[in-house]
Amino acid sequence: MRRALLILAPLLVLLATACGAPQPAATDQASGMTKVNAGVIAIVDTAPIHLGKAKGFFTEQKIDLTITPVQGGAASVTGTVSGQFQFAFANTTSLLTAKQQGLDVKVVANGVSSTGEQGKDFSAVLVKPDSPIKTAKDLAGRKISVNQLKNIGDTTVRASVRKAGGDPGGIEFVELPFPDAPAALQSGRVDAIWVVEPFVSQALSQGARAVAWNFADAAPDLTVAMYFTTGRTDPDLAERFAAAMRKSLEYADAHPDEVREVLRTYTKISPEVIAEIHLPKWPVEVNKASVQTIADLALADGVLTEKIDVSALVP
Repeated sequence: MRRALLILAPLLVLLATACGAPQPAATDQASGMTKVNAGVIAIVDTAPIHLGKAKGFFTEQKIDLTITPVQGGAASVTGTVSGQFQFAFANTTSLLTAKQQGLDVKVVANGVSSTGEQGKDFSAVLVKPDSPIKTAKDLAGRKISVNQLKNIGDTTVRASVRKAGGDPGGIEFVELPFPDAPAALQSGRVDAIWVVEPFVSQALSQGARAVAWNFADAAPDLTVAMYFTTGRTDPDLAERFAAAMRKSLEYADAHPDEVREVLRTYTKISPEVIAEIHLPKWPVEVNKASVQTIADLALADGVLTEKIDVSALVP
């Protein structure tokens, strides 16, 4: 994955060159509707865009929205830069990395944010019930799983360790998909796991114990992910998409029961788990200060190699 991050930029440049300029979003002249394809990960975090589509918020903005599932931030960035998607969803560190690599990405709307509450967030570091690890400080020198190396997981886990007075320098991060992490913890392959919902609730129900709430530790009201486009997108379309997303975020934040209902339509999470998970927050505004904090932490940890001007990513 480290190697993949290093070669992502030249690959995308070649891809964009080979494909030519991305085709503009098509507008039906009779209805005035613009067809938009959005690359979105099928996780709890992205409930607002699904709810907004169901509620007609995009139709109100003359957008005929198609939501295409993607595997992660790298696929979102690749698809958007190449022109497959007009808009997409990716976490803060993936977007900062893309910006550092010189890719033409620009945030248009908030995506998802931490609740900022210890014990009531959608991201946590978990250990076995009988583990000698009692606090985040004890994670120093341990083997911890993350879903992607050199990304928002290891950056925020290190922040938890520092906040607790520990030295994160000796942590060994192991890349494991979230669904595989609880089993790896139980078998002893790793000392701790970083997971997000629904895997937090699933692991806790199986006896795991939380020792850190890393998103809440990293920054107050952390902006975890955002919706973005490229500079080639028509400004009017970008504004209409942003307006629909703002309404979707606001509605999702105010209607958690409807969020839990829409999760059944695009995820494979069981109804029992959906009823128990800690939902994130979906504020309308990006917390730029928290994005800068992540950029600074990532630079200090070597995840980024140069200081990023956050205002160039988040207007």
